[in-house]
Amino acid sequence: IMLLTDPEIESSLLISSDEGATYQKYRLNFYIQSLLFHPKQEDWILAYSQDQKLYSSAEFGRRWQLLQEGVVPNRFYWSVMRSNREPDLVHLEARTVDGHSQYLTCRMHNCTESNRNKPFPGYIDPDSLIVQDDYVFVQLTSGGRPHYYVSYRRNAFAQMKLPKYALPKDMHVISTDENQVFAAVQEWNQNDTYNLYISDTRGVYFTLALENVQSSRGPEGNIMIDLYEVAGIKGMFLANKKIDNQVKTFITYNKGRDWRLLQAPDTDLRGDPVHCLLPYCSLHLHLKVSDNPYTSGNIASRDTAPSIIVASGNIGSELSENDISMFVSSDAGNTWRQIFEEEHSVLYLDQGGVLVAMKHTSLPIRHLWLSFDEGRSWSKYSFTSIPLFVDGVLGEPGEETLIMTVFGHFSHRSEWQLVKVDYKSIFDRRCAEEDYRPWQLHSQGEACIMGAKRIYKKRKSEKKCMQGKYAGAMASEPCVCTEADFDCDYGYERHSNGQCLPAFWFNPSSLSKDCSLGQSYLNSTGYRKVVSNNCTDGVREQYTAKPQQCPGKAPRGLRIITSDGKLTAEQGHNVTLMVQLEEGDLQRTLIQVDFGDGIAVSYVNLSSTEDGIKHVYQNVGIFRVTVQVDNSLGSDSAVLYLHVTCPLEHVHLSLPFVTTKNKEVNATAVLWPSQVGTLTYVWWHGNNTEPLITLEGSKSFKFTSEGMNTITVQVSAGSAILQDTKTIAVYEEFQSLRLSFSPNLDDYNPDIPEWRRDISRVIKRALIEATGVSSQHILVAVLPGLPTAAELFVLPYQDATGENKRSSEDLEQISELMIHKLNQNSIHFELKPGIRVLVHAAHLTAAPLVDLTPSHSGSAMLMLLSVVFVGLAVFVIYKFKRKIPGLNVYAQMQNEKEQELISPVSHNENRPNITQAELRSPDQFVDEKLDPQPIGTSLCRLQSL
Repeated sequence: IMLLTDPEIESSLLISSDEGATYQKYRLNFYIQSLLFHPKQEDWILAYSQDQKLYSSAEFGRRWQLLQEGVVPNRFYWSVMRSNREPDLVHLEARTVDGHSQYLTCRMHNCTESNRNKPFPGYIDPDSLIVQDDYVFVQLTSGGRPHYYVSYRRNAFAQMKLPKYALPKDMHVISTDENQVFAAVQEWNQNDTYNLYISDTRGVYFTLALENVQSSRGPEGNIMIDLYEVAGIKGMFLANKKIDNQVKTFITYNKGRDWRLLQAPDTDLRGDPVHCLLPYCSLHLHLKVSDNPYTSGNIASRDTAPSIIVASGNIGSELSENDISMFVSSDAGNTWRQIFEEEHSVLYLDQGGVLVAMKHTSLPIRHLWLSFDEGRSWSKYSFTSIPLFVDGVLGEPGEETLIMTVFGHFSHRSEWQLVKVDYKSIFDRRCAEEDYRPWQLHSQGEACIMGAKRIYKKRKSEKKCMQGKYAGAMASEPCVCTEADFDCDYGYERHSNGQCLPAFWFNPSSLSKDCSLGQSYLNSTGYRKVVSNNCTDGVREQYTAKPQQCPGKAPRGLRIITSDGKLTAEQGHNVTLMVQLEEGDLQRTLIQVDFGDGIAVSYVNLSSTEDGIKHVYQNVGIFRVTVQVDNSLGSDSAVLYLHVTCPLEHVHLSLPFVTTKNKEVNATAVLWPSQVGTLTYVWWHGNNTEPLITLEGSKSFKFTSEGMNTITVQVSAGSAILQDTKTIAVYEEFQSLRLSFSPNLDDYNPDIPEWRRDISRVIKRALIEATGVSSQHILVAVLPGLPTAAELFVLPYQDATGENKRSSEDLEQISELMIHKLNQNSIHFELKPGIRVLVHAAHLTAAPLVDLTPSHSGSAMLMLLSVVFVGLAVFVIYKFKRKIPGLNVYAQMQNEKEQELISPVSHNENRPNITQAELRSPDQFVDEKLDPQPIGTSLCRLQSL
């Protein structure tokens, strides 16, 4: 016995090995949310914790070890196969760090990272792993459609094949009994109904069994399909089908090959005749099964009582929630009897030899009902002297049990009461052979069910003895095969005349497309025998698929795809290309593949392409992959345009810090790495709700009003989207100055954006303290690269009222004040204790800061006029130097000397430029390393001409 403590108090297990006489406490370092016991090894347990970790114990909870973190709730399973192979294997669905789900397996005693396997390549849809008997199911959505994959007996996964235009939205595995999958599929045009499909042995090819089965949502939001598998009789199901907005109950005895309505009882509970004529009127049953073991559902059957079915329902034209009564069948659904006019919970004791019924009511009760003749008559018994509010009923486990326990309370304030009822005293002896009679399973008189006649042993209704162990069927005899033992094969549909003919979308010859010349394949007759059907001879040979030699065909319908179905690949990584043919034989066929990057390969047989053709692209771009196949009967070709990309790691928006109004500004997205393949750029400007989408990484913007504006660029590279946002100040006029620093600052410059932003704030604070200028007039931006440099902007500031706006003269005064303080070394800051950094003007002349408005300052105009005069002088000298021989020689000598003087300055990138004034465009103020050409150097070069 294992008890779990209240997790709000402590996390412990109390374990007893002597039927509860003594308990030993074992403390846990995790909180248990659910437990999964091994179906055969009683000491093996899986525990799921509240923090999504999975633990295992091989000692009935006394010691635990961690198997896996990030496990999806309720998606972990023991490996239970009919072959009993690998009983300690655990199947689980786990989430990766980036939120994807993957299917993992490992052994409970050795579940390290190196010992975990991934049976399904790639990721799967969240919450989609199902492991049931010999089958494993996963789901993968691509192109907006879910695709379902199955592994039979742990072999490679294959895609499940439904009819071509089923286009499923949802799928639930109903049953995997007897090497066959029963699945409920919601198709594209269904909302509250599902279609039932049944598979071949491998679970790959599915055919329709029943359309429009009713579904509903359970209390926890889970989908509940109105389908019930009758226990004890293989192939027998009950289903509620929706027909013209009416829900009717149907029954099948051959796994959905044939369905019929239920015949209503001939008389009601009082013995009055019931007038109910098929198909207009029939019996309809509620088929919901309770997940709570302490309460019964609407229907019940047992393996040890194969002929008895008890259910609630109604008689009429459709299933109703009103006038619900209880019905019983003691001949496996052929005939029914009404046993109660109200809903009751019914328990099976002694293999159905005793049926116990307890009324469903919110009032306290003290009586229950017993039947010893399969529900034909009932006796009333008292089980408590005080009326009890019944919360649940539980039968003791075991084949010979005659004990049941009633859970309840005497009042709403009292504690739970457990009443144990033992019926052994009712029987005075065990049943003997003469107390039984033979009973043959049948369907409306047809004795051949699933290809066999089965005879069971049933206790005579008048005998009141204890049955003991269940013996099963007395005898089973195979039947001769008839057309009723065969269903339509995949791709075929049953017509009104009973024949199975190809569906409009199915080409029967496609079954041989994977067939190689010289081999054989099974050529379908349009029929396949129902799995687990045991019939022999008869039409078996006529309807069974025949081996046929593979025909030689010219290649047709050639396709080349990537193994994951995507049109993208990553630079430097393997991409697997799959070659597929609709018709033709890849064996003995020449396959030529040109990858589009200058590399081509050839193959001469299928073995080279079974696992795909692998290739690594060293460059990014769009590559035209071509494949051609040739055999003696013809050829075919196909093309794939493959986008090879490199993962985009970083996006930086390069933008001026300040610009003038009504002037175009160029914004550029700088990428790392620079070559990543095909990209889409999405630009957001200010408060615009509609973005601009381009294929180019640059975009021009114009600002018509002053103020601060934001520009955001989003770069889409495959499934990744990165973005950067920058702010730009827009004014009618402003002034700027390049700043330099004492060399010790370079030693602490990591050249990253965060450091530049922090140092910009420090410099701005130092300028404000030294000059007393308002912070609204100053913008400082440290530029990338070494040596460390910065740009100082002097801005006009306008208060909220729109008044007190600085004029250009005011800006010039502030600029002169800044230069004065900088030239006096009055501006400095402390980078860290003992590290003092001086801020200088990059231009030591007292020339005013450059005004970037259309009206130029006088000093700037004077410099421009000087350039013009020098240019004219050069022109005159050039025109007349041939007429003055001495001048030509002197010019050459002077040119060589000046080049020697200029060269160290113009080519030394590490030496800061601090000697010339600089004339710059607003578009040059970008967050990148700048290499301006100073005016002084340009003049020297003009003179040298």
